[in-house]
Amino acid sequence: MKRLTIRARLTLIYGGLFLLAGVVLLAVTYVLVDQRMPQPFGVSLRDLPKNTPQQHSGQNIDNLRALVQEVQDEAKRNALESLLTQGGIALIVVSTVAIAFGWLLAGRALQPMHQITGTARRIAGADTAGRGLHERIALTGPRDEVRELADTFDEMLERLDRSFDGQRRFVANASHELRTPLALNRALVELAVTRPDASAETRRLGESLLAVNERHERLIDGLLTLADSENELTERTPVDLAEVCAHTTDQAGGQAPGVRVRRALAPAPTSGDPVLLERLTFNLVENALRHNLPADGWVEVRTGLVGGRPTLTVTNSGPVVPGYDVETMFQPFRRLSRERVVGARGFGLGLSIVRAVARAHGGTAEAQPRPGGGLVVTVTLPPA
Repeated sequence: MKRLTIRARLTLIYGGLFLLAGVVLLAVTYVLVDQRMPQPFGVSLRDLPKNTPQQHSGQNIDNLRALVQEVQDEAKRNALESLLTQGGIALIVVSTVAIAFGWLLAGRALQPMHQITGTARRIAGADTAGRGLHERIALTGPRDEVRELADTFDEMLERLDRSFDGQRRFVANASHELRTPLALNRALVELAVTRPDASAETRRLGESLLAVNERHERLIDGLLTLADSENELTERTPVDLAEVCAHTTDQAGGQAPGVRVRRALAPAPTSGDPVLLERLTFNLVENALRHNLPADGWVEVRTGLVGGRPTLTVTNSGPVVPGYDVETMFQPFRRLSRERVVGARGFGLGLSIVRAVARAHGGTAEAQPRPGGGLVVTVTLPPA
């Protein structure tokens, strides 16, 4: 019973109640007809013909009474059996029709619930958190309990939509506002370091400040990219992942001289934002180079069509990654073992940006650990 749908359960309840009422009505009718049937009647001497001999009168009366009783019992039995048979057939036919009508009525009554469920499923299946919240149920009809539920759901969606929009605007605005003072600080430090009368201590301090400033600029740039990739793409351009990977691997290959980079770039045409896709590829390659073995490490970059969909796979050697820590690495400001990012290894935005960009293009980004250490990150995008 628990596995049945609400529509099936309502139909069974309607049909069961109708059948129960029909059985009770048939039983009451049976009792009433049984009580109203003619009672057996007797035969006296006055009822016999006058020429009937007296010696045979008693015997004839008994025989006649028995015959009449048998005829009455047979008629009563036939009438009651006919009532039960015909009434049962009629009850079965009417119950079947009632169950069919109950199925239709239950489906019509549950139609608003299907509309609510469909809207909730589309929102839950959105590529990125907060996307799809602009949808509304906008249920019409009488203001009953279901209408009140739909209106409450719409109000909740509106508040969530405003909340997510405010969050994205805050990140974007904060990133833009922080870029200006960082650029000003870099200009002042560079001016102080390049002065002819600058001492060696001042130059070392300036170099340290420039490194810190550059780190902060990369952080702001990552936050801005993450905020931009959370928004839905409005324009798409044909892009080949193989060409993007060839360009980004050439750029990032020199960051780790001791790590070999292998490429197997087959055509993988897709469509989207070229800047975001380049950032996705660069983050994957840079992450694979940074989190690698100090010596004898390698990175493999592959592109091609898998099942008709453009696919980018980046595999690297490195430390062993527990399987339960893989999803944590896709969260912003997180890295291996769920530690907050400190030091010079990065900010923990690389893989989160990769997944955000992939979802903004209608694709997916998944990772799994290699048995010998390192990660296998696979990005799948829609075909062009």
